[in-house]
Amino acid sequence: MNSLGIDKAPGATRVVVAMSGGVDSSVTAALLRREGYDVVGATLQLYDHGAAVHKSGACCAGQDIYDARRVADRLDMPHYVLGYEDRFRRDVIEDFADSYARGETPIPCVRCNQTVKFRDLLETARDLDADCLATGHYIRRELGPDGPELHRAVDETRDQSYFLFATTREQLAFLRFPLGGQPKAATRELAGELGLNVASKPDSQDICFVPQGDYTEVVAKLRPGALEPGEIVDLAGNVLGTHQGIIHFTVGQRRGLNLGGTAERMYVVRLEPETRRVVVGPRRALACDVIHLRGVNWLDTRPLPAAGRRVSVKLRSAMAPVSATVLPGQGDGPACVVPDAPQYGISPGQAAVCYDGTRVLGGGWIAATEARAGTDAAADFRHQACA
Repeated sequence: MNSLGIDKAPGATRVVVAMSGGVDSSVTAALLRREGYDVVGATLQLYDHGAAVHKSGACCAGQDIYDARRVADRLDMPHYVLGYEDRFRRDVIEDFADSYARGETPIPCVRCNQTVKFRDLLETARDLDADCLATGHYIRRELGPDGPELHRAVDETRDQSYFLFATTREQLAFLRFPLGGQPKAATRELAGELGLNVASKPDSQDICFVPQGDYTEVVAKLRPGALEPGEIVDLAGNVLGTHQGIIHFTVGQRRGLNLGGTAERMYVVRLEPETRRVVVGPRRALACDVIHLRGVNWLDTRPLPAAGRRVSVKLRSAMAPVSATVLPGQGDGPACVVPDAPQYGISPGQAAVCYDGTRVLGGGWIAATEARAGTDAAADFRHQACA
């Protein structure tokens, strides 16, 4: 059994490495080459060459493709550039624009991993007769009693498990994450030791296809209706002001409302795209104790008990996990999450990712939130919250 858990000698094991042109994927390829694996590099061209492609800090862009090719040449390994522009536009960019137009706050990196990378690239890796697909993500794949499991990275500051919750069991059987057990600093040090030209290259930004970080420009071009003006109203429907498009707002936002004379500080409570209304209220109006999910991917093989299961859950990528109960739906996995304490400013379009210790159990997209029990009695509703 080799270091990737495959019953072959390294030289007889073909590994396709997803090479973005950054330091993480480059070190992944170099480490596997050093161990003697038959490594093939694959870089995705996700949008055509233009201003966005040459944006500093973007991934899968023109400069990054060049950097990946240089690394592959140094490592004396085959390297392919795959033109996935149409797939990326359809599955990631169009979905991103649609989500904002629906009043949600999307996470395009999750969609990219879920579709273009771990669906389409994985298929291509199989076509290349690979034994596995390796990436530079900071997450661990460990063998458990029921097969491979996903676990948070050792370096918690770099952990990417939130963005990989949609990885399926079938995909996980084929994937490998060589960097999940080491800190980022060690990766950069290795890049220097290995003489890779990307050793000091800055990390890529989250939204790679958004020029200058202005996502409204992208959405406006694809969904002009999302920039139509509308009213800012309070919870009772009283008009407090106007806005220039719901895509400028997200649930929990308090800056940029330009509302004067209100008795309390106001926050965005919800967005109503049908009426183009931004509904605001005091912070207490943001509290929710039931979070409904859609598009659930559940990695644990054990069925959820009717009374639910205790987990920790992340409701935003940057937040620390909080204690909660997940309650089952009709299919495999949970229908909703009931946190022990009310959560504030949870936006549809984000993800709820459930953990058991370091293990990723799975998660789903946040469809809606509600406050059934008030701000201090959510526990009374755990067993009926999804009814």
